[in-house]
Amino acid sequence: MNPGQSLFINTNGSLLDLCVPQVMGILNVTPDSFFAGSRMQTEREIAGRVDQILAEGGSIIDVGAYSSRPAAKHISAEEEMQRLRTGLEVIRRDHPEAIVSVDTFRADVAEWCVREYQVSLINDISGGEMDPRMFETVARLNVPYVLMHMKGTPQNMQEAPEYENVVKEVFLYLARKVDELQQLGVKDIILDPGFGFGKTVDHNYALMNYLEDFHLFGLPLLVGVSRKSMITRLLGTGAADALNGTTVLNTISLMKGAHIVRVHDVKEAVEAVKIVRKVRSTFS
Repeated sequence: MNPGQSLFINTNGSLLDLCVPQVMGILNVTPDSFFAGSRMQTEREIAGRVDQILAEGGSIIDVGAYSSRPAAKHISAEEEMQRLRTGLEVIRRDHPEAIVSVDTFRADVAEWCVREYQVSLINDISGGEMDPRMFETVARLNVPYVLMHMKGTPQNMQEAPEYENVVKEVFLYLARKVDELQQLGVKDIILDPGFGFGKTVDHNYALMNYLEDFHLFGLPLLVGVSRKSMITRLLGTGAADALNGTTVLNTISLMKGAHIVRVHDVKEAVEAVKIVRKVRSTFS
């Protein structure tokens, strides 16, 4: 698939055209996400964050209740669902037509979110590795699925990750998983190379350098680099000061054909999309 080629995914019966890159705004209903500015727990905080994402031009709200930062604390499915309930009830009350993604690796949680709150997408950091029932569940639910590469688990993924060739290994991993999903009948698969998940700084930049290679799948490509350690470690800063680096990487990703960027800072990402589209429309 060529960058910019029209491609649709089905979100609750409506077609979302990814010819125009979409901005996915992050809503963390957790007390321990790596970027403190993204943590929203009260109904008021959640409502304000949702309003902000949509007002600034975000088209997808990605709700996460399980922190996937390195060495994150493991929580039960019951606690994850309780956190999600608060966030999803606020969204459906205030913005019933919003396109909502849930960031979970648990099949039961995914099914509950789709059945009870009409969630449009499932965003699984584990590529089905942490719950073997996830693939058959999303196939049965007939919802778009974000397939991400992660080496290990959030608790151990950054303990000296090694690859002989990170680009080749991630590519082959995704190819195997795409085949499994398609054999089960999953129609809408979105690929995420998994920046920051079981990868060193050099691994992450190698993936970014060869991001165009992933268009060989002919599937939408999601990039999530917002305020991550691939920025902070390279620049010697903290997550709170990583907005500029994030915008640079989002822009590079968009120039390389990313269809969705997952971000904390929606306004800046939307502006990056507008600028990249202008460059392409003027000089293509």
